[in-house]
Amino acid sequence: MVQFHENIITDLLEDPQGGLVILSAGLGLHKLIAALLHLHHPSQGSLLILSAFPSQKTSIIQNYENTLSSSQTPSEITSDLPAHHRLSLYSSGGIFFITTRILIVDLLARRLPTTAVAGIILLNAHSLSDTSTEAFIVRILRSSNRALFVRAFSDRPHAMVSGFAKAERTLKCLFLRKLHLWPRFQVYVSQDLERNPPEVVDIRVPMSPYMIGIQKAVIEVMDACLKEMRKTNKVDVEDLTVENGLFKSFDEIVRRQLDPIWHTLGKKTKQLVSDLKTLRKLLDYLVRYDAVTYLKYLDSLRASESFRSVWIFAESSYKIFDLAKKRVFRFGRLDGGKYVGQSKTTATKKRKLEDSNSEKEVVGASADNGAVLQEVLEEPPKWKVLLDILQEIQEERQRKSLSGEELITEDCAYDNGIVLVACKDEHSCMQLEDCINKGSHKVMQEEWKKYLLSKVELRALPKCNKKKAKEPKGFGILDGVIPSASGQKAEISSISRLEHEALLAAASEINKQTEKNNAAEDELQTCEGSEGHKRARRKGKNKKTLVKPGKSDKKSARKSKSEACSSEDDDQKNQCTSTAAGGLIEQPNEVTSSKKWLLQKHCQGFDAEQPIKNKQFPPVHFHPLDTDQHILDILQPSVIVVYHPDMVFVRQIEIYKAENPSKVIKVYFLFYEESTEVQKFEASIRRENGAFESLIRQKSMMMIPVDHDISLALDSSAEPQSIIAQNLITRKAGGRKEVDKETQVIVDMREFMSSLPNVLHQKGMRIVPVTLEVGDYILSPLICVERKSIQDLFGSFASGRLYHQVEMMARYYRIPVLLIEFSQDKSFSFQSASDIGDDVTPNNIISKLSLLALHFPRLRIVWSRSLHATAEIFASLKANQDEPDEAKAIRVGVPSEEGIVENDVRAENYNTAAVEFLRRLPGVTDSNYRAIMDACNSLAELALVPVERLVDLMGGHKAAKSLRDFLDAKYPTLI
Repeated sequence: MVQFHENIITDLLEDPQGGLVILSAGLGLHKLIAALLHLHHPSQGSLLILSAFPSQKTSIIQNYENTLSSSQTPSEITSDLPAHHRLSLYSSGGIFFITTRILIVDLLARRLPTTAVAGIILLNAHSLSDTSTEAFIVRILRSSNRALFVRAFSDRPHAMVSGFAKAERTLKCLFLRKLHLWPRFQVYVSQDLERNPPEVVDIRVPMSPYMIGIQKAVIEVMDACLKEMRKTNKVDVEDLTVENGLFKSFDEIVRRQLDPIWHTLGKKTKQLVSDLKTLRKLLDYLVRYDAVTYLKYLDSLRASESFRSVWIFAESSYKIFDLAKKRVFRFGRLDGGKYVGQSKTTATKKRKLEDSNSEKEVVGASADNGAVLQEVLEEPPKWKVLLDILQEIQEERQRKSLSGEELITEDCAYDNGIVLVACKDEHSCMQLEDCINKGSHKVMQEEWKKYLLSKVELRALPKCNKKKAKEPKGFGILDGVIPSASGQKAEISSISRLEHEALLAAASEINKQTEKNNAAEDELQTCEGSEGHKRARRKGKNKKTLVKPGKSDKKSARKSKSEACSSEDDDQKNQCTSTAAGGLIEQPNEVTSSKKWLLQKHCQGFDAEQPIKNKQFPPVHFHPLDTDQHILDILQPSVIVVYHPDMVFVRQIEIYKAENPSKVIKVYFLFYEESTEVQKFEASIRRENGAFESLIRQKSMMMIPVDHDISLALDSSAEPQSIIAQNLITRKAGGRKEVDKETQVIVDMREFMSSLPNVLHQKGMRIVPVTLEVGDYILSPLICVERKSIQDLFGSFASGRLYHQVEMMARYYRIPVLLIEFSQDKSFSFQSASDIGDDVTPNNIISKLSLLALHFPRLRIVWSRSLHATAEIFASLKANQDEPDEAKAIRVGVPSEEGIVENDVRAENYNTAAVEFLRRLPGVTDSNYRAIMDACNSLAELALVPVERLVDLMGGHKAAKSLRDFLDAKYPTLI
């Protein structure tokens, strides 16, 4: 453990009530928690850990077990454990990970003795609010256990400055007084981490010209989208910068500002919010993935967002697609055996499709000179640098061992020689591992084959006849030339028809060659591996194939275009020529228009063709950073290569070095020079420092009362009242204190995922958690409420679950209520008034609600603006109502073994068909059918009731006479 961790623990232990700790990301929060757990003794009571992610849970347990030998290991309390088993664990004095939902239910059901809990450790405190379940738990525990301590932690300082006084509100909802700030620039932290720094090698890798062009084009498009969004005058202009757009939190910032007015925004503004997220991914993927994978992602964007996105019609957007394609392949023509490149007609057609005459010119050009698809397969510049670094490490180690410099001292005795390479995700790790094992050129060839085969698979999919899409329009500075074509034609014309056919031709031949090789391998596996079979197999691999020319029929023209030949000559890779390795050639004749396809193979030179067999590398372990695993303490590497720089991982390296001061550690940082990768890394550090500076200012001006205690928040009547308050009370009934009536609400267990039970408890209502079959909240014996959030409402309509829920409520309760609850910070509307049509449509939410209300006339639909508004509505609905019965609410809707509902609200056996038949009889209405059901046990008994009795039951002579005439009418016969 580092020295400043001990300082943090010392500051926390000074206050017996606990405190809130905010520290920089990557400073070993899991180690700090593990050290706190070691200070806990079972005699103090149980220690509960809340809001821990699975990765955090695993790291804390590993550090707890590795630090000291202890017989007590933190365990987890799940819902699978029965209630009596959980009660015994609570009283055992151990350390437990538990979810907030299980804990709050056990607290409200009084299955947890509050005095048996010594304290609570809350992780991810930045996600807390005054309506969260964690605050609900702390309020209940503190009300009955004054000695309880609460220690909250957060390693995301930028999340603690979002909103108004977020840190102060978090302290108040947890009933804490002290805020502990530990940034990276704190004195103790900087001294501990900079005392023995690792050896750092900063390598700036220049990007290729195409990558620079793509990055510039994406930034231009992003800037154009930001300028368009500034015109709305509904977003804070200071936050709309390209630097902020590099982070995921940018989407949250924009949506937080636009959510209250989201229903008033136009389609363009809504789409711009989504486009900024897409553009951020384009910048991130440019420096993370290879050229073929990046082109594949762009193709998916072109297919999915071609008619919806705004950014795709910007002036610079075509450069992104054009340069990304040039990194992988080039399409041109042969003029006298020499590669010329794309003709002007083809290049113009990429951006603009004017008429059929231009297409004829392109075909004619390729017919006269021949079309060539030339592989480029640009490798990421970091690949070569990484291989050079690994080779340099191995050569340095060999040189030391040969020169006798192999040290036997203690500081290098435990050096296992592992080189750790940290990448952003699992895909990058696997790809880099293949580069070391197979060679970078081989990896690019495999990715290219996958890309071409995906083209064949996409074409083989069945096509459905779609309606013609409306022509999209550019906006402002995002005006662009838009092809006036249908969806399928626009996709082909965007890269030109000839180019599309050339890709399909190459893909089709690779697919055939792969199937042929697989068939040959299967045939060879059936027999013994003799030398003759091996020679035949090698000969078959080296053999170049020619594809037969296609037919001149229009229907078979596409098939001929999708055939080409790609050869793999493993034994003669060094012999690279400018001629094609294989191709599709159509001989011109009088009937057909001649076309000539050539696929030129890409040659990388001697280094690429002599793979890694002649090179020696040290043992390498690849680690994906998005898994949030702390791998440094497990592997203990001596050399670390940070392939994708990340601020959190850099801090972890500093902690690792500070804990092992005698260990020699060398760190290589790989940055793309003048890229958004460097800009994002530096901006993340500036953003964190700015967040801590803001928190320091807030702490100096924070207003937390000295007597801030749970007793003042929950039981103000227990404190002595002031003279003024007593005089005010004497004005009402001579100072007589009114007896407060305790109200209770029966809540379904599943509803504790929301914050509404917490708000109801704040209103003074007693929460009874049970498992309900019908409804979510039972307010009285007559009122049952089904609560739906907006997202849940749409899902329930789509699945049909809401119809069944309302039907069950209407069957067993007199007043069924559908509560539609909106979020406080979002718009209080489904859609704008201009979008509501006059006709009923099956896809409109308003139409669905209207049909639901028509089908269930007794259903009450209640609209709530927020959680607090819902609590006020519940309080008004419960006025002058009896309290609900817990035992009866549990049995509602649960049939017995005989199929009869016991202790039903109205009947032992509810005959749905008979009730529906009764409601359709003449004179029977919603206001009188219940009285008829109470007086008559069956329809047969109803037929014998006299008219005078029916007048009393149905509330009128006219309704009774119409029913009686219907029942006594003679059945007409044909005889």
